[in-house]
Amino acid sequence: MKLLIADDDEKMIRSLARLFERNRFSSDCVSNGTDAFEFARTNQYDGLLLDINMPGMNGLDVLRTLRDAGVNTPAMFITARAEVSQRVEGLEAGADDYLIKPFSAAELVARVRAMLRRKDSYVPDLLQCSGMQLNRSTYELSCGEKRRPLSAKEFQIMEMFMEHRGTIIATEQLVSRIWGWDTNVDTSVVWVHISNLRKKLSAIGSGAEIRFIRSAGYILE
Repeated sequence: MKLLIADDDEKMIRSLARLFERNRFSSDCVSNGTDAFEFARTNQYDGLLLDINMPGMNGLDVLRTLRDAGVNTPAMFITARAEVSQRVEGLEAGADDYLIKPFSAAELVARVRAMLRRKDSYVPDLLQCSGMQLNRSTYELSCGEKRRPLSAKEFQIMEMFMEHRGTIIATEQLVSRIWGWDTNVDTSVVWVHISNLRKKLSAIGSGAEIRFIRSAGYILE
């Protein structure tokens, strides 16, 4: 799952990015409303976390403009604006949830998961494919009684494969989706994680295979 985090507080952005990384989410982070709108309009995110008071465009204008443009990505405001009228304004702008700073990290993650479960294309806790299951709660890959825990990146890669099973995914798509658009990670890192996933698929006795197709990318078969 991939989030867009928009907040003009760099310390807050770093904290949120680390929090969601620990919980097997990938994220892109921006510090102003203009960038938030440009990133969010691509429709490549599963959820949006928006501050309201940001330079460029404020979060309310960002979300209103996105909704007017037909972007229905689930969105949550995380803001210090605590008045009832302000919360109502945020929800009427198109937000699915509204969380007031300061907040509990555990509550934020739980509310983001709940928000994503409510979206039009329901996100189940268990992804199933070829007799195996990927558990979004325990971050385990299983087949029958055999199971293996996955690291954060392994989980994110496997989740992407299972959501797009039978489809070739370019290495560049994996990098931008999981490590972020501005990363300088080498593509060999992707190969290392996929190599580890192949070993775990074999260990649980799955009939699935991650195959490399030259000049195209990887596919889960």
